[in-house]
Amino acid sequence: MEPLLTLAAVTGLLLLAGALGATRLRRPDVALRGGLAAMFALTGGAHFIGMREQLIAMVPPALPFPGLLVTLTGAAELGCAIGLLWSRTARVSAAVLGLLLVVMFPANVYAAGADVPWWDQLGPRTATQLLFLAAIVTVLVRHGRSARRHGRS
Repeated sequence: MEPLLTLAAVTGLLLLAGALGATRLRRPDVALRGGLAAMFALTGGAHFIGMREQLIAMVPPALPFPGLLVTLTGAAELGCAIGLLWSRTARVSAAVLGLLLVVMFPANVYAAGADVPWWDQLGPRTATQLLFLAAIVTVLVRHGRSARRHGRS
């Protein structure tokens, strides 16, 4: 639930800052990149502090080295969160994060099988993941168009 709230709150605040005159934040794709960066900084950080053991427990038993997998995915999330903030790396970072969301989905399915609150059950988890994926795809499409329009790659 916290990642969704972070995405919505930071994106909304950046859009508001753009509406109040912050020129660089006037484009919705830039605000969305900021919201995604904050969200993935939060989730990536959780791979190391606060929720590490719960995340390791989410790794399906068929996968080897769950601690290493959690470390690698956390590092990827943190690195890509930073990459979203730089225009030149935003598309690559968004693509990697989209791939991570798809690849890590089995961990969500596995975790949803435990005794969890309603928002962690498979239906809400799937809907949330689809929303995150839609935000990533929006950045990929909108940032690509904006970069072509402004002569960047």
